[in-house]
Amino acid sequence: MSISEESPAYWRVLFDNPPLNVVDQTVFEGLQDLLARMDASPDLRVIVFESASLDFYLAHSDMSGTSRDYTNSAGPSGMNVLMDTLVRLTKSPVVSIAKIRGRVRGLGSEFVLACDMRFASRENALLGQPEVGAGVIPGAGGTERLPLLTGRGRALEIILSADDFDADTAERYGWVNRSLPDNELDGFVDTLARRLASFDRRPIETAKNLVNQVSLPTVDRLLEARDAFYGTLDWPETQQRVTALFKRGMQQESDLENRFGAHLPNLLDNDPDDV
Repeated sequence: MSISEESPAYWRVLFDNPPLNVVDQTVFEGLQDLLARMDASPDLRVIVFESASLDFYLAHSDMSGTSRDYTNSAGPSGMNVLMDTLVRLTKSPVVSIAKIRGRVRGLGSEFVLACDMRFASRENALLGQPEVGAGVIPGAGGTERLPLLTGRGRALEIILSADDFDADTAERYGWVNRSLPDNELDGFVDTLARRLASFDRRPIETAKNLVNQVSLPTVDRLLEARDAFYGTLDWPETQQRVTALFKRGMQQESDLENRFGAHLPNLLDNDPDDV
């Protein structure tokens, strides 16, 4: 992860965790460092998150079991680092914008849901909450934040179908603010960010705080979902599905990662080529 300070009021953050931008310990360490810098930067108004990969914005959480420290250690709020990061980002006085190219699924989707705004490439963005198809449930805000944006029925469609959704559909559902032609995405987001950066911080902070009060799930509900997610990891049917995902190429450059949603209904079939 790298940070480019366009001005004291406007920063850009680049996710760069090849090959797939899997959300792992390294990503959360970078986000924790970023939040500390944000807290110490009173001139900062807006931050834009983008990806070095054109194919994967943030693929999903690391399911290998090798980077679970961020789920156990506590952040400055006292919550575990994962939840601490997302809650502090949402409640920060700094406006956060996700500029989405590539695939963003699972915990990646839950990260962009924790951002204040989301703009996606019409030609090159796919969003998904595939957890149910993998035998688990969203555990970092998907079941809490999505219904507030999309409504109950569409949130259930997204979560229970565990499928991939294109940018135009995500826009219609309210998952993202706008779907834009890829060649217009950079210019639009940069113009918006610079506009916000030109305003005084105090009215931005006050307005965001007031909107937060009527539009965010409670921390207790977020923590309840996180605990429920941990419980699913011990289910035998979940372990069977996760094993099948790795056999098909999860966290590698593979057809599974490219077309995650297409594989899930047939995940336990013997021949992945049937997909």
